[in-house]
Amino acid sequence: HALAWEAGQLVGHGAVVLRRLLHDGRALRTGYVECVAVRADRRGRGYGAAIMNELERIVRGAYELGALGASEMGAGFYAARGWKQWQGQTWTLSPAGLLRTADEDGDIYVLEVARALDSSGDLTCDWRDGDVW
Repeated sequence: HALAWEAGQLVGHGAVVLRRLLHDGRALRTGYVECVAVRADRRGRGYGAAIMNELERIVRGAYELGALGASEMGAGFYAARGWKQWQGQTWTLSPAGLLRTADEDGDIYVLEVARALDSSGDLTCDWRDGDVW
């Protein structure tokens, strides 16, 4: 977790969790960034960038790949930091087998750490309850 504080009050948060993403026949140890948020009245003051600096440091130091699901509001922020929008189809490996997650297409961004990836290919996430991406 990365936390941002101002005058003793929490104003921002983000986290990295271990996930396995499958691409081009490889299971990639992935630092999945989630729950990045800055209090509305504190946005535009560098808190989001500070949080992401720390999360990206963790991803680069411990994972083969960074990934996240971007909101429409956050997509430009992540792209400006060097995260690449995944162009291919997205999937999840569910208990019932491989399932398409077309509603996530275009919302997934990756930070290449260990090697460049073909972002036009398929990307499959491991299963978890709730929002799989």
